[in-house]
Amino acid sequence: GCLLLWLLPSVLRAQSSGEPRPRPMPCQQSPVKVSCKGAGLRRFPKELGQGVKYLELSDNFIQNLSGSYMPEVGQLEYLDMSFNKLEAVSATTLAQLPRLHALLLGSNHLDRNYVANGRALHLLRNIEVLDLSANNLESHMAGWYISNLTGLRALDLSRNKMTRLPAGIFWSTPRLRKLDLSNNYIMEIEEGAFEALEELEVLNLALNSLHCISGFSLMQLRVLNLSHNALEHFVSEEGAEPYLLQVLDLSHNRLLYFPELPGAHYLTHLNLSNNLIASLLPGSHHPREFVLLYEEMARFNRTWHTAAGLTRVADLDLSNNRLQLFPFTLFHSLGSLHSLSLAMNCLQDVAGEPLASGTEPSDRSPALSVRSLDLHDNAIRVLPHWFFQSLPQLETINLGSNSLQPCGSDRGGNSGGDSHTPAPAGTCTPFYNVPRLKHLSLYKNNITRLLPYAFNQTSLLSLDLSGNEDLFVPKEALGGLEFSLQKLSLRGNQMGDSKAELPCLDTLKVLDLSGNNLSLLPAGLSCSPLESLDVCNNRLLTLEKLTSWSHSLKDVSIAGNPFSCCSLAWLDT
Repeated sequence: GCLLLWLLPSVLRAQSSGEPRPRPMPCQQSPVKVSCKGAGLRRFPKELGQGVKYLELSDNFIQNLSGSYMPEVGQLEYLDMSFNKLEAVSATTLAQLPRLHALLLGSNHLDRNYVANGRALHLLRNIEVLDLSANNLESHMAGWYISNLTGLRALDLSRNKMTRLPAGIFWSTPRLRKLDLSNNYIMEIEEGAFEALEELEVLNLALNSLHCISGFSLMQLRVLNLSHNALEHFVSEEGAEPYLLQVLDLSHNRLLYFPELPGAHYLTHLNLSNNLIASLLPGSHHPREFVLLYEEMARFNRTWHTAAGLTRVADLDLSNNRLQLFPFTLFHSLGSLHSLSLAMNCLQDVAGEPLASGTEPSDRSPALSVRSLDLHDNAIRVLPHWFFQSLPQLETINLGSNSLQPCGSDRGGNSGGDSHTPAPAGTCTPFYNVPRLKHLSLYKNNITRLLPYAFNQTSLLSLDLSGNEDLFVPKEALGGLEFSLQKLSLRGNQMGDSKAELPCLDTLKVLDLSGNNLSLLPAGLSCSPLESLDVCNNRLLTLEKLTSWSHSLKDVSIAGNPFSCCSLAWLDT
């Protein structure tokens, strides 16, 4: 209260003396471009100059686009008035802009006076790019605004209040190539709504309320985003001509089955994450799984037929579904598949082809071309010994948050080992002799002990063993990685000094030992050319070994250790 009374006289003096208010930020101007973004303007800036072609007026307070406020802008080609208070557009004004080809009016109040505003926009005969996003427009308002704009190539109607797409809404915009209808409330698309858009290449319908897509017939479309809807079915028509679709995003829906895409021969990216897909295989190895009925067999046949046509798919995301089996059989036909994610499912087993003669799937089926595989957050206990043989191109695999136990081997990369007995066959997974594998993550797998030469003849560049509480890493466990491993994480394992026995890793550059119970750094590290070292939250009293990396170390994290104040000479390093 005292402060307010003390300030009040000076405020009153400023008002009575007529001191000027702070001036708006000046515009940045060049011969053809003027930017007044966030300049506090309430009307068009004056004296723009005759040759201005690009005018940016976003983030201001302009309410009216009226001729009485505008200078000569007949050469204008690009006008950005997004994030203003715009609610009235003058036809007289827009008639003075014959060369305008891009008009950005997003985040205004164009739901007001929409009839008169629409008439004004109809005068823009050469407009190619129009942004009407976030204007509270309902379906009929949006349809009125774009009627008669026959030259439009890109249209943004996202973040409005559209609930349906009537059959004739795009009849007057046949040249559209890019259409954004995301973040509306669209529940219904009438038959023929897109029929006039024969040149449409990119369509965004994400964040709406669509429940079913059937009879999809946009043959020329390249990119389709239907994520964040309520889709339970997606069925495309099988015609004489193939679809040109390359990117399809159906993530965050309620799909129960693999979508039916019989003619999508050009598809390269397919996102089916965050759905309810429970199975891609017709058979069941466990009685708890669904019983194969005639309808299920028919559906699998369609899925198989779909997959057989997806020969160009390079990126397939099936993460966060309800799959219980890794369906190797389905993926065999995807000859171009490089990146596959089955993370956050219910995977417990890997399913190969039915074994008719006792042979393994890898002997009977073509190998997968996958280079990156994500299987984190599942319930996998073991991978069969033919698993990596069926993935000869695999370079990166994430197996975090499963229950896998690595097998041991001898120096030659054969199962077995020295005096340490490996885990019984069928209960561990062999990670040795996988020559192409470069990046392996086994975080949070409840691994308590690594067996000798667990990764021998697998030239790993990075290895993540974090989150395996009370892990014991004997010196021989990382044998075979001495001349390849560059990054190692043993974070959060609660390892004591006797549990971390690292060999001499000649190429190790990044080491994370944070979240353990170390009072000494592991022996053998002195020969590694470390560049980054994290030893946070341990029990270290000193770091005298830092002198070994005085020329290579670039960053070190040491917080959360009870360092002795009497022996801090290592800080000089």
